[in-house]
Amino acid sequence: MIRVLVVEDSPTMRNYLREALAEDPELQVVGEAVTGEQAVALTGRLRPDVITMDMMLPGISGLQATEHIMAEHPTPILVVSSADRRELFSTYNALAAGAVDVLEKPRGDDSDADWSPRLRRTLRMVSRIRVITHPRARLNGRSTAPAPLIGPPAATPPAANELAVVAVGASTGGPAALTELLRGLPPKFRTPVLCVQHIAASEQFAVAFSDWLAGQSGRNVRYASDGLPVRSLGGQVLLAPPDRHLYVRDRVLRLSDGPPRHSCRPSVDVLFESVATEYGGSAAGCLLTGMGRDGAAGLLQMRNRGAVTFAQDEHSCTVYGMPREAALLGAAVHVLPPGRISARLAELQPVAGRR
Repeated sequence: MIRVLVVEDSPTMRNYLREALAEDPELQVVGEAVTGEQAVALTGRLRPDVITMDMMLPGISGLQATEHIMAEHPTPILVVSSADRRELFSTYNALAAGAVDVLEKPRGDDSDADWSPRLRRTLRMVSRIRVITHPRARLNGRSTAPAPLIGPPAATPPAANELAVVAVGASTGGPAALTELLRGLPPKFRTPVLCVQHIAASEQFAVAFSDWLAGQSGRNVRYASDGLPVRSLGGQVLLAPPDRHLYVRDRVLRLSDGPPRHSCRPSVDVLFESVATEYGGSAAGCLLTGMGRDGAAGLLQMRNRGAVTFAQDEHSCTVYGMPREAALLGAAVHVLPPGRISARLAELQPVAGRR
């Protein structure tokens, strides 16, 4: 039995959630909270297996409740959010604070037909994820973690002036890992970063995510457009658009609505394989937290072509799935937390003014 705490102030939405969960005998609603304070208190008292969390609550917000829960009683949290821009920024902050995943609220149109089954599937998945204590201080940039330790390289990296592109893949837990990785890059890091992040596919969710990530990381983040020459993107972070594969051909960004890979579109493997073919040893590949195996085979192709490759380490992952598959394949030259990946990447490309 999976014990669910529902946090939602709208009676209509609470009833919707209750009815959707009642269709699965393995999902039991053990409590309902209508304020953030109630959510924190009931989590401590009931110790549910998983929480559905609304962001816009009376009293303390859903974001603040998430911060308290992850700091005091770590529990897998599924954010159930509307596509309102202000609420979406709170949603991504909640993901950075330790929430596991997000599901868009019903829109009141044809897209709602499979919403209840998606909710049940997602809750089952989220409930299985092992979460850790997540101190609230980390959210405000006050982390007391030590500076990254740089050990001897495991393989010969490309010459600094040869690093043409960095390819990054992430899924569940990715917003926090991506933020840490991008924040750790030097301000004048000039190599373009191409990124596939599996995330909710609606246009509103997508636009909010790129803007949120730009604000969190202090970097120029936007969605990729078809036909952009990679060499013109110095220092920018380009994201794969929702439901489109991102890849490189003839050193130009391309988008595709080709078949999903590993049930994913965009797929990390599609990006990594193209970068391996186009850039070989002039590239670096980073596979971050996420469920499944998307990206592992592509990262191996990158390594076999001479690229420097990274997988996020188990301790820092929300879900040690994709990076684990890469490690099992021998695809990663380095297995590190995101902050130390940033430090390695910085070593591969000199910063202006440094000799």
